[in-house]
Amino acid sequence: MKPASPFLELEGNPKVPVTFDGDVFELPLGANLAAALLAAGVQVFRHTPVSGAPRAPFCMMGACFDCLVEIDGVVRQACMLEVTQGLCVSRPGTGEATDATE
Repeated sequence: MKPASPFLELEGNPKVPVTFDGDVFELPLGANLAAALLAAGVQVFRHTPVSGAPRAPFCMMGACFDCLVEIDGVVRQACMLEVTQGLCVSRPGTGEATDATE
């Protein structure tokens, strides 16, 4: 069941499965990743390294870096990405290790 969200559902495009921190969401193909995750009910995208305070998208134009997520071991801004088929996203620092030494 989708948690309550103040964001409207994004409509129009076919939905594809996207994994965020182990949870699978059906998100609109080609939609802005940050907007789609917000509409799906994701409220926390990352935690600050010093205080651990929760962060989520704020500016939606790539200026604030509050929407950082990890994809394939690379930390990126969710507001600058599009939803693609089978995308696997995690909070920075919580994704699976990609270093062969671990």
